[in-house]
Amino acid sequence: MPTLIRVLPLLVLALAASGCLSVYRLDVPQGNVVTQEMVDLLKPGMTRNQVRFVLGSPLVTDPFHSDRWDYYYALRKGTGEVSESRHLTVYFQDDHLARIGGDIADKSAAPSASP
Repeated sequence: MPTLIRVLPLLVLALAASGCLSVYRLDVPQGNVVTQEMVDLLKPGMTRNQVRFVLGSPLVTDPFHSDRWDYYYALRKGTGEVSESRHLTVYFQDDHLARIGGDIADKSAAPSASP
């Protein structure tokens, strides 16, 4: 019985301390951060160097489609779930910007509302 009295407080303390300990996991951003302001700077006819200056180097350059650059971005929370995901594709024709596609909409390409 005397050993139980000595061990019991230690067990209670160990259980209480183990509940306070948790592992902190960082949020992990991956890919290219592309904002709407950056996309708004893109204009048809821009050269590849001008597009690279605005958006940065593309995450994916496909050797089979040299006229296409892909920009991906994902934010993975510490819990493991993806909380934010974006994709932008830039298409070139004769080494000049032809069109833009993907999740981030180009405001200049959006139809304007008429009264």
